Amino acid sequence: MSINELTTFLGWCSVINLAVYLFSALAIIVFKRFTANLHSNIMGIDAKALPSLYFNYLGNYKLGILIFNLTPYFALKMMI
Repeated sequence: MSINELTTFLGWCSVINLAVYLFSALAIIVFKRFTANLHSNIMGIDAKALPSLYFNYLGNYKLGILIFNLTPYFALKMMI
């Protein structure tokens, strides 16, 4: 696999992961009551605890995108 192919792969991974992140954030923000009720019923978690869990999830996912997708992508872009 060449550097160009790896850069293209990481670029598309970044796009897909950012789209999933934005979809998750919008679903949590726009459909707040529905998602909180759904997740509290499925997982048996108190609905009052879910906002902090959502915040933690979105923060960890964003860090994962930055560390595993965007940083290597930009490093490879600087090499080309």
